[in-house]
Amino acid sequence: MVAPASCSKVHVGVSTVVILSSMLVMDCYLVQQSRGPGRIGVCVMVTVGDVCLLVALRYVAVWIGAEVRSAKRGYAMILWFLYIFVLEIKLYFVYQNYKADRRSLGTLARRALTLVLSICVPALYLVLVALDCMEHLQAFKKKEELRNRLLWVVVDLLDVLDVQANLWEPQKKGLPLWAEGLMFFYCYTLLLILPCVSLSEISMQGLHILPHKMMLYPILSLLTVNVVTILVRGGNLLFFRDARASAIFLGKNVLALALRARSLAQYRRERLAGAPGGNPCAELQRGPTEPRLAASGLPPAGARERAPTPLEAGTVDT
Repeated sequence: MVAPASCSKVHVGVSTVVILSSMLVMDCYLVQQSRGPGRIGVCVMVTVGDVCLLVALRYVAVWIGAEVRSAKRGYAMILWFLYIFVLEIKLYFVYQNYKADRRSLGTLARRALTLVLSICVPALYLVLVALDCMEHLQAFKKKEELRNRLLWVVVDLLDVLDVQANLWEPQKKGLPLWAEGLMFFYCYTLLLILPCVSLSEISMQGLHILPHKMMLYPILSLLTVNVVTILVRGGNLLFFRDARASAIFLGKNVLALALRARSLAQYRRERLAGAPGGNPCAELQRGPTEPRLAASGLPPAGARERAPTPLEAGTVDT
């Protein structure tokens, strides 16, 4: 394994700090919710789990540090999957303890839990992407286009976390048990898959990243986040009188639907224009053989057949 450089060391350190700080906060919630002699057992369990996580991070963090300067993000996807898997398991027990005893978490503590998740989860995704550390992204325009794409991923993560936060933040009327379980595990699945899809698009693009051709994540986000969360918030508002439905994120979903639909239509027009036969006039103007000659680096046929004049050859007698 190649020893990580200075940028890689900072990348590994920041990702480790973000992971451990969020896990420590979840451990504090689990211990605080336990009462009596069971608190000691909970402390032992979370300590053993954190030690095992540290052992896994010891190797995975070094691997992601070795690939931080390239376009590969395979180990970053592994680390993200491991982080969300452990974090959501702890979050599930925090949520279930709250449902069993509504006094276990105060309103301020529940809002603080949402705040910690909304900071740590998107922050870890941005750290794993490490856009400023990619050596092959020298063009400012291309880097800014990719940064705009990452901003959409962060907003989608906040949207999913806002829907999931309905489960532990105060509500006037609780949701049915089946609706709560379906909402939790649906958000859990999105948090696992969506960032990995974005990281895999960066990896598949390789050294020649073209942000306008990274269309897998926008299509998946359009269907699984913007459409479904409108239905979830609208259903909670109409059927369960959930006053916590975020009007800001509802507006974001409607705006994202319009923008994503426009982007997909524009991408389809560009594909049709660039396809063979999409612009026949241009093909007739440049001739059928010029693209192949340009690709091979050879001059046109007329340039190869015409002999140089005496002036061009420099053989005129003075």
